[in-house]
Amino acid sequence: MRQTDMRLTEISTALDSVRARLAAACLAAGREVSDVALLPVTKFFPASDARILYELGCREFGESREQEAVEKVADFDRAAESGAIDDPVRWHMIGQLQRNKARSVAKWAYAIDSVDSARLADALDRAALGALSDGERTAPLRVLIQVSLDGDPARGGVPTGELTPLAERIESAEGLEFAGLMAVPPLGSEPDEQFEILRRAHLLILESHPQATELSAGMTGDLEAAVRHGSTCVRVGTALLGSRPVISR
Repeated sequence: MRQTDMRLTEISTALDSVRARLAAACLAAGREVSDVALLPVTKFFPASDARILYELGCREFGESREQEAVEKVADFDRAAESGAIDDPVRWHMIGQLQRNKARSVAKWAYAIDSVDSARLADALDRAALGALSDGERTAPLRVLIQVSLDGDPARGGVPTGELTPLAERIESAEGLEFAGLMAVPPLGSEPDEQFEILRRAHLLILESHPQATELSAGMTGDLEAAVRHGSTCVRVGTALLGSRPVISR
């Protein structure tokens, strides 16, 4: 069997397994499977793996490094131009983002899932408006606020008590669309406890921003707990692609 065929089989088996886990988690939580999106995280892995996931039905991908993401976006753009793929792909920036990358990211990202400051929101707003004006995008940039569940600024995120001002800032930005919240539980913490904190914070935000329905929470190790506490999107990388990142170029 060729290496490419082996990788296809490997990823296909893993995707089936993750989808089965997600379906079981939804069933246990009394939720519809269609209520929880699966976002494959392709960071550190080659564009060829993302293309395999595309062939298996995935249309949205999560990236955390701007330069790496740009290369994959270009690969998919070339494939679309050649007719190798037909359906559009949505790219999510899920990692911490520097303001000086806002202009580049606004050209290709469907959503930024990790906004954690007013300054970053303002930079993204300007970048998105510029991209809209230049015809580089056709819709406002969707953003999720990253919530800090432990208050550690090194890990990014906004403390739960400071979410409302940032949400209002994003809501007023013409180039942005406030979509909801995202969080990653602190290492070594109890996922159910952390996701319950996040769920309560989301309910409060929904009172004043009812359109912000997205709650991105849960990864390979804790997706079941996230689904129990209302996650609408689980970000899965390791369970799909393994723990063997490619060497950075």
